[in-house]
Amino acid sequence: MVRIAAIGDNDVDCYLSNGLMYPGGNCYNVSVFARRFGADSAYVGAMADDAAGRHMRDVLQQEGVGIERLRTVEGITAYCVIGHVDGDRVFLNNDFGVSRFIPDMDDFDFLSGFDVAHVGQSSALDQWLPEIAQRTALSYDFAVRHEADHIAQVAPLCLLASVSTSHLSQKDAVELARTIRNAGAQWVLATRGRDGAVLLDGDTQYDMQAVSVEAVDTLGAGDTFIARTLVGLMTKEKPGDTLSAAAEAAAKTCSYYGAVGYGVPIDLPVQLEMARATLNQSSPAAE
Repeated sequence: MVRIAAIGDNDVDCYLSNGLMYPGGNCYNVSVFARRFGADSAYVGAMADDAAGRHMRDVLQQEGVGIERLRTVEGITAYCVIGHVDGDRVFLNNDFGVSRFIPDMDDFDFLSGFDVAHVGQSSALDQWLPEIAQRTALSYDFAVRHEADHIAQVAPLCLLASVSTSHLSQKDAVELARTIRNAGAQWVLATRGRDGAVLLDGDTQYDMQAVSVEAVDTLGAGDTFIARTLVGLMTKEKPGDTLSAAAEAAAKTCSYYGAVGYGVPIDLPVQLEMARATLNQSSPAAE
């Protein structure tokens, strides 16, 4: 069985529409989706001992994700307040809480036991990427960071580099993916939202259209694509089959609220932020 670890960000995504909070964060989501796709997965990160942190920890255990290197830290668990427009997410407020942490040698040694480790740019772990890449294959999500110097620094370390390009034209998305590939990444996945995805390996380009779905919530669709692509790469699946399965899985993610589901009523600190977000939305300055 392929072994995939994710190290970095987590948060509870708090929805204005229904007053519920859902486990989330790029690395958290990838660890859950990888497990759902048949991998032996683990999550390395930090959460507080509050309602949000306890819920996210419980979900990882329910999903069968390893939490041996999950820290419990004094403070508040990271959260993000989210609105929706036609099913697409709109980020309103956020607090990183205790989610950003400094990994230690025990973390690095733990990752060496996996076939690949995934890190997202929002995790603020860039300075430790070389340490990780020395021990196992690296997957990195650039998200919407496209700076040339950042690409030059990170891409050479990557087995898989992912980038969000839904805001770009097809031509610009492919050009960006080729830039990352030419900088040294072995594989590049450019997710395109409603327009599907592009996967590059050297001179070969694989294109996949999005699967049609009545989207309830797009949060987590890109993370689904990343996790399924990782599983496909590590199991030597044909790239076309991998993309097809990833597109189907991403469409399923769009059919329910939250990246991985498991909504529960929000806790008090987040309720206060949601109240502020609601006020901001209704104020003249927000229009």
